[in-house]
Amino acid sequence: MGNKLYVGNLSYNVRDDDLQQTFAQFGTVSSAKVMMDRETGRSKGFGFVEMGSDAEAQSAINGMNGQQMDGRALVVNEARPREERPGGFGGGGGGRSGGGGGY
Repeated sequence: MGNKLYVGNLSYNVRDDDLQQTFAQFGTVSSAKVMMDRETGRSKGFGFVEMGSDAEAQSAINGMNGQQMDGRALVVNEARPREERPGGFGGGGGGRSGGGGGY
């Protein structure tokens, strides 16, 4: 069991501070982050909470999974390691080619 939790089905109104306050009843919250869409600035509807210990994390899962927050039933479980996606960003793009006819 790790101490980092995935929190899903969040209302678009929920922010980092809301997660922090909600999960603090189960122990020390090391970090709370609602994931935001870079283009729109809106919440993606999920986030991550890192608790101070594995026991606190388990307590938070037991206490919050299925509970209502801002009218939505939360999905709370242990966060899985991020999977590497093939392709992704980065590659290619390659500098400036050709162009210009300087004299």
